[in-house]
Amino acid sequence: MRPRTQPTPHPTSPQRAATRTTPQFKSRRDWLSNELGAWAIVLMPTLSALFACGPTLALCWVAVAWACCYCVQFSAARWFKSRFRTRYAAPPLTYLGALAAIGVPFVVLHPGVLRWAPLYIVLTAGSMLGAWMRREHSLWANACAVLASSAMPLVMQPYGAHATYAMQLAGDTLPSVHNWFPAGTFAQPALTLSLAYAAMLGGSVLFVKTMIRERGNRAYLAASWIWHIAICAVGFAVSPWLGAAGALLLLRAIGLPLIARVRRVPAKYTGITECVASTLCFVLITCAAI
Repeated sequence: MRPRTQPTPHPTSPQRAATRTTPQFKSRRDWLSNELGAWAIVLMPTLSALFACGPTLALCWVAVAWACCYCVQFSAARWFKSRFRTRYAAPPLTYLGALAAIGVPFVVLHPGVLRWAPLYIVLTAGSMLGAWMRREHSLWANACAVLASSAMPLVMQPYGAHATYAMQLAGDTLPSVHNWFPAGTFAQPALTLSLAYAAMLGGSVLFVKTMIRERGNRAYLAASWIWHIAICAVGFAVSPWLGAAGALLLLRAIGLPLIARVRRVPAKYTGITECVASTLCFVLITCAAI
């Protein structure tokens, strides 16, 4: 009987060996969000505010800080969801350091921005709780993201080129307990932008759920249709631009689920439809505020 011989190990190239030993935390996916819908939610209200409020250095500064805030949020949410695994620690800590470098000098020069801190602390806590519970796609977790993004035009308005003296004063002075939101805090055009985006993005959350996670759920479908009918009616009552945006969103919210009843609609087509609708609504809402 011949003795069994051990299999000869295949040579491993230095490149493959290096790949196997590379720490997982260096993966690009740990550092970059691949959710295009989330980026749209984050950036559209901010970009509209840049156009409507008049671009300035301070306004661009806020926009960059806000983008960095999102990087902190999505990476920290991933860290919370993993129960603080070491692999996911580096991105949020790095982004937090970058945010401090960008944001602290702005707060020193414009301390009035701190009046919005309580709101964003609550919304951030809600987002992290959703991640910890692994319910980051729940309605209340999505609502935290929508409200945080929709409020940005109000945060940015005092630093725009079209800001009144009262707005500028509010943006550059510490908030007072007796006058936390002074005159001009909820002025136009930022108020229109914030309300319009809260309505639009809230509808987007419902629509996407009716097409993917809650497909076939009649309660979600009814809620989506009622929401979109309401924003269409209110939109036409306020501005033709907002009415057109509401009509476009209503058409998408009704049409695609009806198509999905007779034939399967892949998720990528839902994403493409939402991307086109969001881009058109971005233009219409911005035009309504200018």
